[in-house]
Amino acid sequence: MIARRSQVPAASVILLAAAAAIWFMPFLWMLVASLRPDAAGGADIASLWPSPRSGFGNFTEAWSSGSFPLWYLNTMLLCAGVLAVQLVTVTLAGYAFARLDFPGRQAIFYLFLLQLMLVPPVLMVPNLVTLAGLGLYDTLVGVMAPYFASAFGVFLMRQTFRTIPRDFEEAALVDGASRLQILWRVLVPLARPGLVAFSIVSVAAHWNEFLWPLLAVSSPSNQVLTVGLASFTMGAESASQWGLIAAGTALVAAPLLAAFVLFQRRFVSSFVFTGIK
Repeated sequence: MIARRSQVPAASVILLAAAAAIWFMPFLWMLVASLRPDAAGGADIASLWPSPRSGFGNFTEAWSSGSFPLWYLNTMLLCAGVLAVQLVTVTLAGYAFARLDFPGRQAIFYLFLLQLMLVPPVLMVPNLVTLAGLGLYDTLVGVMAPYFASAFGVFLMRQTFRTIPRDFEEAALVDGASRLQILWRVLVPLARPGLVAFSIVSVAAHWNEFLWPLLAVSSPSNQVLTVGLASFTMGAESASQWGLIAAGTALVAAPLLAAFVLFQRRFVSSFVFTGIK
């Protein structure tokens, strides 16, 4: 029994290390390829070993060739605008489903969660028609609008509010606080881990969103990073500039990777707090 117990952690570590290596391999190739001069391409392009002439020339060329400052600005505006509205809507809806008693609460909640089962492309044509009717086509607000409500966010905040004891609300009610005051001054501060977890998921999802911004925007001045990278990649791919493509991809992925490394503990602890497995 002692020998068996000592072997299980070792096997788990080996499996986790192998899975981590497989997951990290594309990022390693992207980094090595982005630092390798295009002149050193050809058969060496698939190599994971850095070239002796490695440098940041591809990053400099990619930054100057593409409109990365504009794409970064549009993407940050998109993520910030969507998140600002979502934090209000998911908090109010999550509180209503967790704390308020009204007829058909459970049925309405389950119907609301049906949104999670819909494939996003199914809604793109109706959304485009709606945007055109509202005059929001080819605007960043139009790209943001379909995401202002989030079924996942509502579910997450409902679970978060249900983990908070009702004693806090009852004490505030005794002191004469209204429901809105209880929500914003008592429950929201206690639900901060859930809000942080949802914020991380929301920013990551909309930072990587490609198909909807591609359809909802036609002007180059309103393009986000993913759409801009696609057009940038097409030009570099025609010239077989794989190092340049890897550098452009790294510029898009670097902020999210850095944020994940910095906030991974907060991310995990936030989901543990909300009870999501």
